[in-house]
Formats: sequence, structure tokens, C-alpha cells
Amino acid sequence: MTTMTTTTTLSIAAVERETRLSKDVLRVWERRYGFPQPVRDAHGERCYPADQVERLRLMKRLMDQGHRPGALAALAPDDLAALAAPERRAPAPDAQAGAVAQLLELIRARDPAAVRHALRQALARQGLERFIEQTIAPLTAAVGGCWEDGSFDVFDEHFYTESAQQLLRQAIADLPGARQEPRILLTTVPGEGHGLGLLMAEALFALDGASCISLGTETPLLDIARACSAYRAGVIALSFSAAYPRRQLAPVLAQLRQALPAEAELWAGGAGVAKLDAPAGVRLLPTLDSGRQALAGLGLRV
Repeated sequence: MTTMTTTTTLSIAAVERETRLSKDVLRVWERRYGFPQPVRDAHGERCYPADQVERLRLMKRLMDQGHRPGALAALAPDDLAALAAPERRAPAPDAQAGAVAQLLELIRARDPAAVRHALRQALARQGLERFIEQTIAPLTAAVGGCWEDGSFDVFDEHFYTESAQQLLRQAIADLPGARQEPRILLTTVPGEGHGLGLLMAEALFALDGASCISLGTETPLLDIARACSAYRAGVIALSFSAAYPRRQLAPVLAQLRQALPAEAELWAGGAGVAKLDAPAGVRLLPTLDSGRQALAGLGLRV
């Protein structure tokens, strides 16, 4: 155990809340792996420096993806950060397509319990990040295709969307709260009621350490601008599905850009912005990966 320093520290209770790692786990790791290495406060209680808390957050995130804590504790901080970077090796295309096809058949069979169980299993097996990238994103596109070709009814698409949204909301709520910049405000504009893409982006941004504030769907433009100032958001992230009227995109984005503070970034993502010419002052992010790259370009500041 080290002695108390002037470095900013968090109590063990605060670290438990920040990382979702229990006090017992933190103490066991301290004995077993030599990490974390808390200091003692004036009352002799454990306190943890901010850099160790961030390292613990990364470890918890990687454990959710299947990594073993002992191996993670042995990694240098830079190696741990590199392992937690967005790039991940995807499964073989045939395996991923087969898994999506099985989920489509469950939706087609109209067995709600089986669909929800399969989605929960996939989340538990893959971890949140891979679940979004390898299951929810391709499955959402496939469900949309089934609706377009008439093999799914509208209520089938609605059931899937609601089930996926409920699962993602719970998974996001279980993530440790971020204390870092940038602060991202997420919503959709009036007329865009599809919120699944917004939730996928929120989950990935939160996993990457951003502080996310979701307003849900269909927020009036002036209220988005007011919320940007009220929450001191550095980024406004909007989601547009392929169903949003294409002719309205550029005028809506231009109007919102004019209403926002000059220093705030405006991001527009989703299938709806594919092949759109970017209006001045707007960054178009048609894929989840492009959104994560944009976030990485901003950098994270404690």
C-alpha cells in the first residue's frame, strides 16, 4: 500500500460506482495481481488515483468482451488502451450471416420470448460492443430489407425495434458514468421517429468514454440548440434513417447549424445521410465506424 499523495483520488465507493467493479473485487485484485494500488486518506481508507480508475474502466470493458482480468492487469497502460481501441476482428462473414439469419427466423416465427432470449444471449456472449457491431447493426439492416420486400409486416419490424431498444437502453444504463469530455447530445429531428440507430451510437460513444446525453427522438430544432447550450455539449449527434425524406435533410441541417453555437460540432449519421453532400459545418457519418473515428479524432479529456 502506498502513502497518500496530492494526486486527485476517488474513494473505493466512488470507484465501485464508476467502474461497476465491486469493492471485494478491487481488494482481491490488489492482493492477487498487485493492481490497483490505492493510497490511504487521512482516515486510513483506500483511495484510487484517476489514472488507475481509468485503467479499471478499460479492464471492465474488456472483461465484458471476454478477456481475463489477470491478463489485463499484467498489461502496460498503453497496451491496455490499444486492446480497447475500436478496431476489432470480425467473425467470419458466413458465421455472422448465419447468426443473423437465425434471428430473422425467430422474428418471422413470431415467438417474442424466443427472440428476446436469443438477443440477450448474444449480448451476454459478445459483450455490448460486438453485440452492436456484429448482431444488432446487420440484423437491423436485414429486418428493414424484409419489411421492404414484404416478407415482414410493419408490426414485425416494430416488435424487433422495440425489443432491441429495450435491451440497449438497459445495457447503456449499466455502463459506468463517464466523467470525460467530449459531451455529446444525441437526438433526432422532428419527423424522424427511428431511435434504434441513435441508441447504437450512444452505446458505442459511451463505451469509448464520451459523456452522452440523449433527448430521445423528434426534438424541435430550437430546443436542440437550447439544450446544446444548457448542457454545454461539444457535439450534437443526429440520426437519420433511410426513411427520412432526403430532400429535407440539407435544409434541416443548415437550419440547425445556424441555430447552434459556432464552437459546437454537428454530426449527422445513419443510412439516411449516405451519398449526401455535406452542408457547411456539418460532419456526415453514415456508418457506426465513421462515428467512432470522429470521436477518436476529438480525443478524450479527463
